[in-house]
Amino acid sequence: MHPDFHDIKRLLDDRINRYNNFDFIKTDPIQIPHRFSRKEDIEIAGFLTASIAWGQRKSIINNANHLMELMGNSPYAFLMDRKLNIERVTLGYSSNNKIVKLPDEYAGLKSFVHRTFNGNDCLFFLASLQHIYRYHGGLEKVFTEGYLVNGTVFGALRHFRNTFLSIPHEKRVTKHVSDVSANSSAKRLNMYLRWMVRDDEHEVDFGLWKNIPMSALMLPLDVHSGDVARALNLLQRRQNDWKAVTEITDVLRSFDAEDPVKYDFALFGIGAFEEKNDQFLII
Repeated sequence: MHPDFHDIKRLLDDRINRYNNFDFIKTDPIQIPHRFSRKEDIEIAGFLTASIAWGQRKSIINNANHLMELMGNSPYAFLMDRKLNIERVTLGYSSNNKIVKLPDEYAGLKSFVHRTFNGNDCLFFLASLQHIYRYHGGLEKVFTEGYLVNGTVFGALRHFRNTFLSIPHEKRVTKHVSDVSANSSAKRLNMYLRWMVRDDEHEVDFGLWKNIPMSALMLPLDVHSGDVARALNLLQRRQNDWKAVTEITDVLRSFDAEDPVKYDFALFGIGAFEEKNDQFLII
C-alpha cells in the first residue's frame, strides 16, 4: 500500500463499520431482494432492481416494488410459468403466426416505466430472464461461466451481456445492458455482483454465489463513489468508465485483497450521506 494511503484506509474502514449494517438495507434498493428467501427470487429481484438503479433512491425502490407486484411477488414462479411465454409476447407472434398477448393479469407490465426504461424494455428483460432460467441454468450459471473463461469479472460481464441479448430484441434495449467491451463502468451490474457474491457477518450482501470470489469483484463506480475517490486521491482518471473502475479497484485491493469492494459502502456512504466538504476527512 502507498504510505500516503494509511490514513485514508483508516477513514474508509471506519465508514464501512458505519454503513455496512442493517440500517443501510432500510434506505437502499438492496431491500427489494431482501424481501425474498428463495435463491432464485433473490437473484431475479436483485437483477431487476439493479437494472433500474439510477435516479432517486426512493423512486428506484418504489418502482422495483411495483415491478415485484406485477410479477405476483414471486418472480421465479412468474418466469417459469409454462403458460406464459414472454419471448413470444415481445415478438408479437407465436410459431403459427397467431398474435400473442399477455394474460390480463400481467398486462400492467406493458405500462411499467422507470425513467427511460419503458414497458417494452421491461418485457424484453423478463423474456431474456425467462430464457436464461429455462435454457441456460439461471443467472448464477451464466455469470459464472463467463468468469471462468479467464477468471475476471470483465469476462463475466461480457459473457452475460452476450447471453442476455441472444434472443431477438429491439436495438433500444441494448442501452440498458452495460457493455464493458465498450469501456462502460457497468455500475449496476457490478453492484448486482456485489449483492450476489459478497459474504460477511453483516449480511447486507447475500453471498449466494460461491464460484466467483469476492477478491475478483469490481467497484460499482458511480458519481458518489467516484467523487469521493478523487477527493481522496485514490482515483486519477476523470471519466467514470471501465478504466477508472480498474484503477480504483486495484487501489482498494491494496487495502483488502480478499474483499476490495467492501469499500463501496464507505465511498458511496460518504458521497451520498455526508456533507460535501472536508468534514468527511475527519474520523
